[in-house]
Amino acid sequence: SHRLFFPLLLEENTVARSFFRQHRFTIYISNLSCPFVFPDSRVAFSVALNNESNMVCFGPFRADASVIYRHVFLNLGGDYNVSTGVFTVPRSGVYSLALTVYSDAGTPGGSLAACATLQVNGKVVAGPSERNTQDQEDSVTIVLALHLKAGDKVAVNLPTGCFLCDDKSHYNTFSAFLLYCTE
Repeated sequence: SHRLFFPLLLEENTVARSFFRQHRFTIYISNLSCPFVFPDSRVAFSVALNNESNMVCFGPFRADASVIYRHVFLNLGGDYNVSTGVFTVPRSGVYSLALTVYSDAGTPGGSLAACATLQVNGKVVAGPSERNTQDQEDSVTIVLALHLKAGDKVAVNLPTGCFLCDDKSHYNTFSAFLLYCTE
């Protein structure tokens, strides 16, 4: 006999229960907070700074500023807020997060400051940065896995003096997806 654990959804599916019992599976109904195989467990978003036909820069500012990504490629679960730029973690688990920042100094020898900070609940967890006068344009990417708890707020911040430039090529992106649940 094989043992299977299923979320409560299977409890009402008599056809599936009959099939598994007929093939000698023992069914354990479980109240899992994040069943991997069911659509309500899917969490993913991918956004870009803008979708403008011409290059538009955000910053630099004299104080830190929240980066709000306006172009949405995917917002499965609806947990990324396009008005605030904040991803609210819907369920505890390990998430893959990726952040790419790009900037264009405008002219060779100009000051380049492509930088941002990835924050969880207001605390910096990573800060990709490229500051120099040797490049007219540059980008930096970070990808990391983090254990996040339901209700955590994940956002991108633009530090003082930094600026990001983007257009419909989508050089500046912010993405996350749930790898697996932990509760």
